[in-house]
Amino acid sequence: MSYQNYQTPPPNYGSQSSTLAVISLLSGIASFFIVPLLGAIAAIITGGMAKKEINQSAGRITGLGMANWGMILGWINIAFSLIGLCIGVLILVGAISAPLCLVPFSDIFSNFQY
Repeated sequence: MSYQNYQTPPPNYGSQSSTLAVISLLSGIASFFIVPLLGAIAAIITGGMAKKEINQSAGRITGLGMANWGMILGWINIAFSLIGLCIGVLILVGAISAPLCLVPFSDIFSNFQY
């Protein structure tokens, strides 16, 4: 009887999702409900880090879709925050200048002495 020396192949654990990609997606979702601006910034930063990690892993790490969606949700939330900020400033300026609009211009100019 002859015995052959068989080498067992290394265990195949499959591909693993990037932790940073999961954090990016969760931060992007949380930026709409819990922490608006901070969650969006975290989603964008961790999404970029996850994409770099996935590209350097040579296929061992997956999760590019989660990283992309986390970044997309982060940018959408920042856009909504900027739009809300602009609307808030316009409302504030309108509230400050509203009493000036109620006074006729002729009354304003008649008080000046030349």
